[in-house]
Amino acid sequence: MAAEPRNEGEGNRTADAQYRKGVQDHVQHHDVEGDAKRARDAVDGPEGDELRRAEEEGKRHAKGEDPQLKPGAQSQGKP
Repeated sequence: MAAEPRNEGEGNRTADAQYRKGVQDHVQHHDVEGDAKRARDAVDGPEGDELRRAEEEGKRHAKGEDPQLKPGAQSQGKP
């Protein structure tokens, strides 16, 4: 029988290690510069308006910027 997963709480080291490994793997095995260029070209191209609308829609669902990371920013979420 598998052991019950440990709740590491906020600052979960296991999740952090998995995330960092995934990012490192992606950077090492994918064309990150090419991906960035394709994204720039898409925003500047015919689909740019649709992408900007999608970004605005996503922002409407966001809690806002973290004021500790971005001074002067206001949170949009409920306190």
